[in-house]
Amino acid sequence: MSTQTLERPAAPPPAPPGAGRRPSVAIRSALARWGLRGTALVYLGLIVALPTVAVITRGFQDGLQSLRDALNAPGAREAIVLTLVLAAVTAIINVIFGTLIAYVLVRYEFPGRAWLSTIVDIPFAIPTLVTGVMLRALYGPNSVIGGFLEGHGIHVIFAQLGILLALLFVTLPLVVRTVQPVLLEIDEAEEEAARVLGATRWYTFRRVVLPKLRSGIAAGGLLAFARAIGEFGAVVIVSGNIIGKTLTAPVLIFQLASQFQPNQAAAVATLLFAISFVLVLVTERLVGARNKDAV
Repeated sequence: MSTQTLERPAAPPPAPPGAGRRPSVAIRSALARWGLRGTALVYLGLIVALPTVAVITRGFQDGLQSLRDALNAPGAREAIVLTLVLAAVTAIINVIFGTLIAYVLVRYEFPGRAWLSTIVDIPFAIPTLVTGVMLRALYGPNSVIGGFLEGHGIHVIFAQLGILLALLFVTLPLVVRTVQPVLLEIDEAEEEAARVLGATRWYTFRRVVLPKLRSGIAAGGLLAFARAIGEFGAVVIVSGNIIGKTLTAPVLIFQLASQFQPNQAAAVATLLFAISFVLVLVTERLVGARNKDAV
């Protein structure tokens, strides 16, 4: 009589360590992600969104009446026009010289390059009020340079030229630090190939480098323009706040608020915010398009 061996079913493989805890780990991971997102959103809401909504609501709670009243104030329209014109001139000048400085920092090796790079960032570290005091000490009528310029009919302090110098100072790093990363991404081999084929440095820059820098230059210029629109600290020191001549929109907002006209101040502030916001959106679009092309 043959006996049949009964085979036992194979035991299931042992569960890997922590397998039973996978659902809880996934839940904790999801909670951590949402917690971080929620914290970021709450912080941005309290610091950025809520004040923005408050000033817009305050400025336009009576419709456009507050803005009309603000624009009818003495020198208000001239102040807004002056602010926009000087911001545009500032952006154009700093686009030219900021791009030049960025190119020098990226493409040339020379003693003191690290110091030059540090000097570019000084406007980021200095309070703008200090910038105004420095410019006033340098170009004031009682200084050597200021007295010389005054003697030749060039007025800097308490004039539009002083405002322009202040805006150039505070916005230059924005252009340099926006263009510089774009230059670092450009392969130098293309420039070398153009020069080997007989192209001059200027022709190489204009036909090889500049087309790839356009998005960075535009972004830096828009950032400089937006920053110049809202500059207050340096301007209030050097401008003299002369109605119809050197009064700018940020100083106008300060004066309206000081005269207990918060609605009018908020209306003008909202107008400047809207312009700056549109410029920032355009800048983000340009930077995003550049990053997509780089990928």
